[in-house]
Amino acid sequence: MQYRRFGRTGLAMPVFSCGGMRYQYRWQDVSPREIPVDNQANLEATIRRSLELGINHIETARGYGTSEMQLGRVLPTLPREKLIVQTKISPVADAKAFRRTFDQSLAYLKLDYVDLLGLHGINTPELLEFCIRPGGCLDMVRALQAQGKVRFVGFSTHGPTDVIEQTIATDQFDYVNLHWYYINQTNWSAIEAATRHDMGVFIISPSEKGGMLFQAPQRLADLCTPLSPIIFNDLFCLSHPQVHTLSVGAAKPQDFDEHLKTLALLDRASELLPPIVERLEQAAIERLGADWMQTWHVGLPSPAETPGGLNIPVMLWLRNLAIAYDMVDFGKMRYNLLGQGSHWFPGASGDRVAELDLRQCLANSPHAAKIPALLTEAHELLGGQKIQRLSKQ
Repeated sequence: MQYRRFGRTGLAMPVFSCGGMRYQYRWQDVSPREIPVDNQANLEATIRRSLELGINHIETARGYGTSEMQLGRVLPTLPREKLIVQTKISPVADAKAFRRTFDQSLAYLKLDYVDLLGLHGINTPELLEFCIRPGGCLDMVRALQAQGKVRFVGFSTHGPTDVIEQTIATDQFDYVNLHWYYINQTNWSAIEAATRHDMGVFIISPSEKGGMLFQAPQRLADLCTPLSPIIFNDLFCLSHPQVHTLSVGAAKPQDFDEHLKTLALLDRASELLPPIVERLEQAAIERLGADWMQTWHVGLPSPAETPGGLNIPVMLWLRNLAIAYDMVDFGKMRYNLLGQGSHWFPGASGDRVAELDLRQCLANSPHAAKIPALLTEAHELLGGQKIQRLSKQ
């Protein structure tokens, strides 16, 4: 395993982390007696495999159902000083309620402290305010740090880049969990801001949210040759020293295997990546046009600025991926969350495009005249049965 300094925490962070949202039994709390023996055995085998590989960062959240409870059956049996344990708690208006939730997490984990506590889902200005206002969640975290129950504090986010950068600018956080990978590089300026503040940078779900790369379409696999899509994306992310660790949301011990092949290639990133990136860019241009690929994102409104709350940038982005790389299954998975994802994945889908007057909100787009028709096309290509976030299933 290779390790990188995790920003101002000073922790030696493995470049892959063991994310805890795939191996748990349920997305809701249940009685410990309900957890099947085989499910618990699989979780414990996954953790032990992770540690055998040198992946000693175990990441979970209170919102991950039985994950903490099940981890609490294995973590206390392991050498505590060799572990980096992270859990995450969603910010709320009542800091005392936040503290009660943290206490529940620690009790489930059966640990005296966590190394990393993340404020989970700072996705809106309001949630940021819950954290930073006097008497808010961060003040409670400082008290927990004084009591030795938390070593370092960070935040996770699915929010827009401006909210992420506002949160980083408070200089109150030691690290950030955020989305950034080849198919979605929007948050690069936030990573640069985190680097200026010497924060650790953890990439969320690079293989799932980065394109369902474990079941990539043949076209994408061919374009990534001689690498697999997973290895290409891992290498792309880790070729940037500002990125410290990538989450592997392992559901079973074998899920680490493909990612591990990246390690031997890190020193060859400058040789391996450019021809693949060029093929991917040219493939998108061939199907969508150079002008579109260079300017499609310019002047697009946010959902709050759009009639019907449409998430036009996401709809066009998913259409691009589906057409350029045949990533239709990934597009459908994400598209059908629109309207169901609250602040985690905001905005509505395009089922009402024909009824809406989008001229004013698209006034700054060079493609204003054709975007309504493209949104209709995206809905026809990707729309279908609505999908709930995993935590709501």
